[in-house]
Amino acid sequence: QEQLVEAGGGLAQAGGSLRVSCVASERTLSRCDMAWFRQGPGKEREFVAAINWSGGATKHAEAVKGRFTISKDNAKNTVYLQMNSLKLDDTAVYYCAAACTRGGGIWSPPPRGASEYTSWGQGTQVTVSA
Repeated sequence: QEQLVEAGGGLAQAGGSLRVSCVASERTLSRCDMAWFRQGPGKEREFVAAINWSGGATKHAEAVKGRFTISKDNAKNTVYLQMNSLKLDDTAVYYCAAACTRGGGIWSPPPRGASEYTSWGQGTQVTVSA
C-alpha cells in the first residue's frame, strides 16, 4: 500500500481554474501508474485522468479532455491535476490512486478502471459555484 495525500481542493467559480496535488511516498511515482478519480454528490466514482509510471502516456476522460491535465514531478513525489474552464458538474471529491503491480513499457497506457488501483488517498473536495 502506497501513502497518498491529496491537497489543493477548494471553491472555484465556473470558468475558473484550480489545481489539486497528490503527494506520494518516495519512489512511488517512478514505478506506479497514477490516476485521479472523482465522486460527485449522488454519483458513482468515475475516472478522470491517469499517467503511467514513466510519464510517457496519459489518459483523460472525455468529460474533462481539453480542460484538465494530469502531470507529475518525480523529484517532488507529486502528481498534479490542473483543472481549467471548470463547470458546475466538476463538483466532487477528487481521489488520487496508484497502481503499482502492472508493469508495462514506457509507453504503456495507464488503466482507467478503479479496480486496477490498489492504493487510494483520502480525497479532496472541489466545489464549483455559478
